[in-house]
Amino acid sequence: MPFLGQDWRSPGWSWMKTEDGWKRCEYPSDDLEGNNNINLHLLNINDGEMYENENCCIPPTKSEKEQFNNTTKSQCNNNFYQEKWIYVHKESTRERHGYCTLGEAFNRLDFSSAIQDIRRFNYVAKLLQLIAKSQLTSLSGAAQKNYFNILETIVKKVLQDQYNPQLIRDLLHDLGSTLGMLVREADRCLLIGNTNIWISRLETILLWQEQLMNLQISPKLGDGPTLCDLPQQMKSNILFRLTDSWDIINLGQMTPSWHILSEDLHLWKVLCKYHFSEKMFCKDLIFTENGHIDWKLMFFTLEKYYPKREQYGDTLHFCRHCSILFWKDSGHPCTANDPRSCLTPVSPQHFIDLFRF
Repeated sequence: MPFLGQDWRSPGWSWMKTEDGWKRCEYPSDDLEGNNNINLHLLNINDGEMYENENCCIPPTKSEKEQFNNTTKSQCNNNFYQEKWIYVHKESTRERHGYCTLGEAFNRLDFSSAIQDIRRFNYVAKLLQLIAKSQLTSLSGAAQKNYFNILETIVKKVLQDQYNPQLIRDLLHDLGSTLGMLVREADRCLLIGNTNIWISRLETILLWQEQLMNLQISPKLGDGPTLCDLPQQMKSNILFRLTDSWDIINLGQMTPSWHILSEDLHLWKVLCKYHFSEKMFCKDLIFTENGHIDWKLMFFTLEKYYPKREQYGDTLHFCRHCSILFWKDSGHPCTANDPRSCLTPVSPQHFIDLFRF
């Protein structure tokens, strides 16, 4: 069977990213050919025998063999997982046996470091929420352990930086509901791992929920200007740039002036047109007592029946030419003439759909 390296198209080759694209690294061989002082030792371990330069030496002990094998495996694993991309294949081929699973992709794409990037934080959190709703039991044991380790890191980050706690509260609520159902129906569903482990995870989720509910936003430090000191026009510009309805409502609860701006019907009209198409809200319009369209009530009504538009600072990308899933900043060894034309942004739901067979 041929050796399969990191790049499935050219086994054993190393690639480097340049301004002109990905190029294969070529190592000079003059030193090996011209220097006669270098001795090339051939090392073979077979049935307890070791040959070095065709001279029989002392056979290695069992502990030496185990140490050699463990060192080789650790080096291979470190080199194998240094690339933050994965080839998505759904069936067996001559080059690859089996298919790519959701758990494998979850481990390979290094979400542990992605959550430290504020551009990717919401994307990873939304992905964890979707996995908690429907795909949690399809993860392998190692992927489940990685999932909860990443979730623990996210909770610690929110408690420390106080960044977007509402999103993580929703994530923990959905995950707690799923875990509670799995524990209650443990006899009728297939769980990977001991039931006591799942009960312990559920208790940890409830503890995290309590910590986030008791989270107090620290007051502003220093004597500089605050949001309340801004002019009315600048406050209005801030509200019109927000895409989350709850951010608008929370800002409206700060002061009476913010409340007046947050109740502007034109603001909610823009928000409706951003998240929903015209066909969705033109069928059943809701009017106020004055005969005007109540765009705020329209928004929350449409939210119950239609999905909102998702917006993230950075997302995973899929290369249609190479069938590779990767972070755009990390890149991948693409052989297309125009790699940018082959890229497709991958939403969290699309990520899960890629691994449904």
